Amino acid sequence: MSASTPLARSKTAALSRISDSIAKGYVRYVCGSVTADKAERMVRKLHHLHEIGATPARRAVRKAHGKANAVLSIHWPEGAERVEWMMLFTPGELDSPEPQLRDVAAKPRPHWLGYELVRRASGKKSGAAVAWTWRRPAAEMREHFTLLDQLSKRRQWSAVSEMLQRIARQPGFHGVREQSKRLADDARKRGYPGESPTLFYVQKVGHGERLDLA
Repeated sequence: MSASTPLARSKTAALSRISDSIAKGYVRYVCGSVTADKAERMVRKLHHLHEIGATPARRAVRKAHGKANAVLSIHWPEGAERVEWMMLFTPGELDSPEPQLRDVAAKPRPHWLGYELVRRASGKKSGAAVAWTWRRPAAEMREHFTLLDQLSKRRQWSAVSEMLQRIARQPGFHGVREQSKRLADDARKRGYPGESPTLFYVQKVGHGERLDLA
């Protein structure tokens, strides 16, 4: 197996790579953006500095020697002029200094690609394991509720329907779905006569097409 890292074309794939990696112990992060023409060069530089494309065997060796492992999630839609990236690290010694590293559990919470990373209990029983999910920031939700209130007072139900369908198409992480359901329930309380949209779960998705770093 050669060194490689995925390039995500969709937000769902990019965000899933982050939440999946945190569950594996990658708990420190740094993020940024770069122009598309410099993105591949940046990815290769990050591999040189931090071995972001290391194989599982190489990661095991690094961990045994007290080294931090790193993964990169990069959102690179077709035709994009800029790409967004987030890099995660496990505990351990860094090969190259990254002074801006933050803990994923620290406040303010991580924000990336328009979403906020939060912890949630993965079950209803006491002592349930903690999982990570993405949700819309509070300011965006206030805007949605304000717009819903305005449209409902004018009885512009077709616009309400379009709004609910639009939010239902956003990445179906647990936190996002909960917020979408709250908006749909609020619309019904305000007199919306239409059907609530189907809210899809994020299925297990690939993290993107692989870029060979060997």
